[in-house]
Amino acid sequence: MISLAGRDILHSWGKFVFTGFGLGLLIGVTLVMAGVYRGMVDDGKVLLDNSGADLWVVQKDTLGPYAESSSINDDLYRSILALPGVTHASNVTYLTMQVRMDERDVRSMVVGIVPGESWGAPGWPPYLVAGRQITRGHYEAVADVATGFKLGDILTIRRNRYTVVGLTRRMVSSSGDPMVFIPLKDAQEAQFLKDNDAIWQSRRRTEVNPAFNRPGVPGLLDAINASQASSNSVNAVLVRIAPSAVPDEVAESIRRWKRMTVYTRAQMEEILIGKLIATSSKQIGMFLVILAIVSAAIVAFIIYTLTMDKIREIAVLKLIGTRNRTIAAMIMQQALALGVIGFAVGKITATYAAPLFPKYVLLMPQDSIVGFFAVLVICALASVIAIRMALKVDPAEAIGG
Repeated sequence: MISLAGRDILHSWGKFVFTGFGLGLLIGVTLVMAGVYRGMVDDGKVLLDNSGADLWVVQKDTLGPYAESSSINDDLYRSILALPGVTHASNVTYLTMQVRMDERDVRSMVVGIVPGESWGAPGWPPYLVAGRQITRGHYEAVADVATGFKLGDILTIRRNRYTVVGLTRRMVSSSGDPMVFIPLKDAQEAQFLKDNDAIWQSRRRTEVNPAFNRPGVPGLLDAINASQASSNSVNAVLVRIAPSAVPDEVAESIRRWKRMTVYTRAQMEEILIGKLIATSSKQIGMFLVILAIVSAAIVAFIIYTLTMDKIREIAVLKLIGTRNRTIAAMIMQQALALGVIGFAVGKITATYAAPLFPKYVLLMPQDSIVGFFAVLVICALASVIAIRMALKVDPAEAIGG
């Protein structure tokens, strides 16, 4: 039975191999699509891991700082530090924007951290592959290697220029954008302050507004102008708790006393994976279903064509007394062999193509195992049509041919 299928494959090996190669490319695309989804999930988890936080304190009734915008006062961290169970509390800002170097710009998440804090404070890049951490209060940056920046490069963020003093790796946003770390004060200016023209125009409007020039309200205009020239807001406070503390209890304490929204690691992971990438995961799932259907259709068509090409041979087999089970097994084995060749080509293609994609593609071994058996099942089901046709062949066709 095995030799019967093998001899038939050898007889038309060119068509069989090229068909397996084409099917393999399709399977490779399927594996890469699954890897894209895995990469999106991993980006979200890596973002939370690298933040070094156990709790995220954000603006009340928001999903910030990654899923929604959040703005809180930058002095809140002091009162949070005084709560039982809290060991570290650090201000942080996040701003996704184009970071420019000379004539090239890179889509990045700019992260504002407090320089001079203890090594490993929440929000800091946990490790560097080159250079040093930020030590000055202005105009220094640490960039992820995925940005393509190098030590000593001069970056332009809004109106200021920053020197890259350190490089880190695998520091990305939930959407896969590489991170660039700068001092918190600079990040606040980049995110919350208006440009000079906007400030000047706003002051002009304030000056001509009679409500702000009343004799009985001294200093009101100066206070408004001062508020336009500085910012005391951050996006979140990253909190690290003691090993003996319970995250939910500390979070509830902050909610009760500080009137802020607080998320634990599990809740933040649910926001990133369950909400931010939910639509993308559904879309990728639809593509996987479509690719599976197309793969099944291709296998069915090829096996059907190969079976049609040997109708006379099948009739001869029936004429000499070959059982239907043997003929069906021959066609089934050809379909499975086609699937094995296709999966081997697809796996190799996906492995070498994954690093070329701009987004992170994570190929999981368990996905490959599931994919292999799924391909075999699809090929087996796709051969049913050809088997049914072969079993209906009349042995008399061997004599009539």
